[in-house]
Amino acid sequence: MRILVVDDDRAVRESLRRSLQFNGYQVDLAGDGQQALESVLSQRPDAMVLDVMMPRLDGLEVCRRLRSTGDDLPILVLTARDAVSDRVSGLDAGADDYLPKPFALEELLARLRALLRRAASDAEEPAGAVLRFADLELDPSTRDVRRGERPISLTRTEFALLELFLAHPKQVLTRGRILEDVWGYDFPTSGNALEVYVGYLRRKTEAEGEPRLLHTVRGVGYVLRETPP
Repeated sequence: MRILVVDDDRAVRESLRRSLQFNGYQVDLAGDGQQALESVLSQRPDAMVLDVMMPRLDGLEVCRRLRSTGDDLPILVLTARDAVSDRVSGLDAGADDYLPKPFALEELLARLRALLRRAASDAEEPAGAVLRFADLELDPSTRDVRRGERPISLTRTEFALLELFLAHPKQVLTRGRILEDVWGYDFPTSGNALEVYVGYLRRKTEAEGEPRLLHTVRGVGYVLRETPP
């Protein structure tokens, strides 16, 4: 598997290169967004680890440009800023997952494995039946998501999370179960990733004032149901 690491900090690039190579990946490096786009065209990677704050062309613009052409390259965004609005900006731009700095290498590797696994699953596994709950619908074969007649655009990680909830309606799913099924690991995560993604799914599925379907079960996890637990 080939990973493109994009960061304007040479020390970060080299550290990630060594760590990823040690774990069996081929690694290409880029120091800014423009180099990243050129690298994707010249030798396409299987996934990209992309810093947000860079000169010439920042990571968010790299995401936007790739997604605007229909490119679904798995992208893990790194950001030194830990505000929810900054994470949301990355997801809005089309990143599949985000990881705030500083991060544990173990977590970056787990996030990367999860992205690569989902990308392979998208390409190889036969799609299942359409999943529906109330007026929310998800089609694994076309990757279309709708709330009533309104289409909803989701990143790869958001899609996997919503698919899990729709496959288990009215069942309380624990944090550990969700992390294991969607991200492939269960340990404390950087920056409350699960809460961010649940909040983002709520924002997208309730964008036109629709009633909430995804509810918090305090101290346990989340449940997809029409009324609060």
